[in-house]
Amino acid sequence: QVQLVESGGGLVQPGGSLRLSCAASGNILSIYTMGWYRQAPGTQRELVAAITTGGSTNYADSVKGRFTISRDNAKNTVYLQMNGLKPEDTAVYYCNADIRLTSLRRLASWGQGTQVTVSS
Repeated sequence: QVQLVESGGGLVQPGGSLRLSCAASGNILSIYTMGWYRQAPGTQRELVAAITTGGSTNYADSVKGRFTISRDNAKNTVYLQMNGLKPEDTAVYYCNADIRLTSLRRLASWGQGTQVTVSS
């Protein structure tokens, strides 16, 4: 079994910063792309940022220049540094990982989500 455990969410004032972490554990052979998605009430889940094994990154236009995604392949962990937070960044943030379990099995795994609230 594979588990993704997120941490780092919370309440922050506009302009503040938070750092999210997501650690993957279990019978993992390798991890391809890891990413962060978010979902606000009444909206669809959207991609925030993603990073490949080699470190190539992709960001939603709304967070470019404010958020930075990184990963530690040795720890099977992905991070999301969020600076200059805005009220519209308020959402539940989910970690996602494309995981190779065996030579024949590949799994898209999700974390349980962590709440980020930006409010004064």
